[in-house]
Amino acid sequence: MNVPRAVRGGAAALALPVAATVAGRAFQPSGEIAASLYILAVVAAAAVGGLWSGLVASVASFLGLNYFFTPPRGTFRVDKEEDLVALVVFLIVAGVVAALLARAIEERSRAARREREARLLQYSATKLLAAEPLERRLEDLTAALAQALELARCEIEATLGRERISARAALEGREGAEAAFPIEAGGRRLGTLRAVRRAEAGPLSPDDERLLRACAGQVAITLERVRLDAETEAAKLASEVNQLRAALFSSVTHDLRTPLASIKASVTSLLGGGLDPDRERELLGAVLEETDRLNRLVGNIVDLARIRSGALVPAKERSSVEEVLASVLHRLEPALASVRVRTLTRPDLPDVMIDPVQIDQVLTNVLENAIRFSPPGGEIQIVLAPWRDGVQIRVTDQGPGVPPEERELVFEPFYRGAGARGGSGLGLAIARAIVLAHGGRIRMEGAPTGGAAVVVELPADAPPIAQEPAT
Repeated sequence: MNVPRAVRGGAAALALPVAATVAGRAFQPSGEIAASLYILAVVAAAAVGGLWSGLVASVASFLGLNYFFTPPRGTFRVDKEEDLVALVVFLIVAGVVAALLARAIEERSRAARREREARLLQYSATKLLAAEPLERRLEDLTAALAQALELARCEIEATLGRERISARAALEGREGAEAAFPIEAGGRRLGTLRAVRRAEAGPLSPDDERLLRACAGQVAITLERVRLDAETEAAKLASEVNQLRAALFSSVTHDLRTPLASIKASVTSLLGGGLDPDRERELLGAVLEETDRLNRLVGNIVDLARIRSGALVPAKERSSVEEVLASVLHRLEPALASVRVRTLTRPDLPDVMIDPVQIDQVLTNVLENAIRFSPPGGEIQIVLAPWRDGVQIRVTDQGPGVPPEERELVFEPFYRGAGARGGSGLGLAIARAIVLAHGGRIRMEGAPTGGAAVVVELPADAPPIAQEPAT
């Protein structure tokens, strides 16, 4: 059980001079030796109870020295002038010693408290800024406060938007005085920090209350920061959603209306009749081509929705990338008629764990992008080579190329470079999502011919690479 300092100081101020008197009378020393014992009593009293305890002990020691050890003994009368001077000097010296020692001890105690407060405030600031769940941070803070301030219980209750947040820490011991400190930010009350001192530790000191108010202020700043971060993230998300909606609307309206207009014109001409067979075949071919274009656009939009919903999960099997490429080239023969295609397969090309259907789509999107930017009669080069334990696919065109500052942007949904001709801006974005789902990499590089090169690297087998959360 902790005894209040005032009680300890009072007891020491009276008991220690009495003990010095008893010791002095037991050994019957001279007055000089008794004075030394009384000085020790004064020093001990000041160390135990502070300034007032030391001063009271000084007066008690002065009286004891006078009564028991200064002739004539047993009275407070002093016959000799030099004895009176010695007693006065003793009283002054004892008082000065008590004052200096009490001040030194108080300064040391104050420095220790300030150091403890600084460490605790630094800990709380560091903990509240840590990348952990908010409730975990608050629980760690309450535990630290309870331990440092000898609290029976420390609680934080706050409201963040519509969410109620609470944290609590408790130590063994009987509860004593309770104090509450408001958690406020910008004139708004966000919650309360409650501190219940252990009964044996006494009430909270002004320094303890100041420290708890500072911690409540730090909690308020943290809550406000979390709120502002949430609002910023929500605003950013809303902005991105609006941009995606605008881009999707622009892409769909533009890319749907063009083939629909062509299909309508062809069908109108066919319904009008009077056309020769060659013209009818030409119009039907145009309808088929524009229908395929519409089908690819709708497929890309559906794929984008699957990617954003997290439904893009590869069904991997050990396959040959060379065979997948051959299938893609065969299907794209009509679109590749305007360019020259040269393929090169390096020796010892390994089979890898892939989803053949998804990698087919990657190669299709990359090749369609290369065709779109290639000049008539230009060459598209496809190189398959071993890469570490997997496969690297490099598709190079002779188009205008992509500036270095845009080589990352081209993989963003709906992004179209300055020289883009048609397309929805989804092909490379979908290709990147598929490659990342396979644990691979995809990037855009420059080409020696001045065009662009898309490099796809697929490992033999690997977990998916972490992607940004869907918006």
